[in-house]
Amino acid sequence: MNLKELSNKLNLSQTTVSRALNGYPEVGEKTRARVIEAARKYNYHPSYSAKRLAMGKSHAVAHVVPQSPQHSMINPHFSDFIAGAGSTYAKFGFEMLISVVPYDEQEKCYRELARSKRVDGVIVHGPYKEDPRIGLLQSLQLPFVVHGRTEESNIDYSWLDVNNRSSFKRATNFLLDLGHERIALLNGIEEMDFAYRRRLGYEAALTQRGIEVDSGLIFSSDMIEPYGYDVTKSLLQRENAPTGLVTSSVLTALGVVRAAQECGLQIGKDLSVVTFDDELSFLQYPGVPLFTSVRSSIMNAGRRLAEILLDQIDNPDKPPVQELWETDLVVGQSTGPRRV
Repeated sequence: MNLKELSNKLNLSQTTVSRALNGYPEVGEKTRARVIEAARKYNYHPSYSAKRLAMGKSHAVAHVVPQSPQHSMINPHFSDFIAGAGSTYAKFGFEMLISVVPYDEQEKCYRELARSKRVDGVIVHGPYKEDPRIGLLQSLQLPFVVHGRTEESNIDYSWLDVNNRSSFKRATNFLLDLGHERIALLNGIEEMDFAYRRRLGYEAALTQRGIEVDSGLIFSSDMIEPYGYDVTKSLLQRENAPTGLVTSSVLTALGVVRAAQECGLQIGKDLSVVTFDDELSFLQYPGVPLFTSVRSSIMNAGRRLAEILLDQIDNPDKPPVQELWETDLVVGQSTGPRRV
């Protein structure tokens, strides 16, 4: 028996029956008792659809993923994030909607989600230093939380971010302590907030040691393996090549390793590399890790952001939640003292 059939037998609306079964106080006790008795008699079990109808909610969350020629959000990092978030949604009976849209069609997508009430909230990915999505979602009154944050200080919203500035300052200082002075930065796209902060940390470490920042050693692009390979191959052909590199992704660092090996160099001895590591599930293995890294789990970030969003959906009057996570420095095989 489904909800409609049970409602017809009781001569009540589906909403009233569902609210009675889910304990809503506005349903009278006599009506509630009558509904519960009928549900037992006919062996009816409420479905998620009935619960959603009673609560006036979709019990679904959207991830709107912008795609552009310069940057693809669909990558191993995103997969691990979704795995973490999905485990939280499943725990609380929520479904997940992933919409991959062209970059310039995001506003249209968000407006349609708000109009149709297909979802109860959204998680925003890849924020830029100044991001119009924040103001848009607030104007649409669609609950949201941001994976990362923006430079805009006049808007209050929920976010979770890694302390990118301190992480890259620490990574650069680690190489400086090993005697490396020519250190290259293979960053992400610097219009994005996380990469902007990472560059600030890298530059701060050099400046505080009295080392002039060399713009010729700073690179910005989508964080993929060929990017690491191409830049490193070019750097190693220079007369005064860097002896240390800081990279924004393990994927980029893998390209660094490939280029170094083709040039006959040994990582950790001839060339030292520190990378940011999202603890990607498919790259974990026992023993000493390949890369020295500043590490934070993107899967755990997905879990926590989903928790923040679901709590915001259930408690819309709560103040915004803002969490800044520090990274762990893990020493691996990719670093060593500068050879004199």
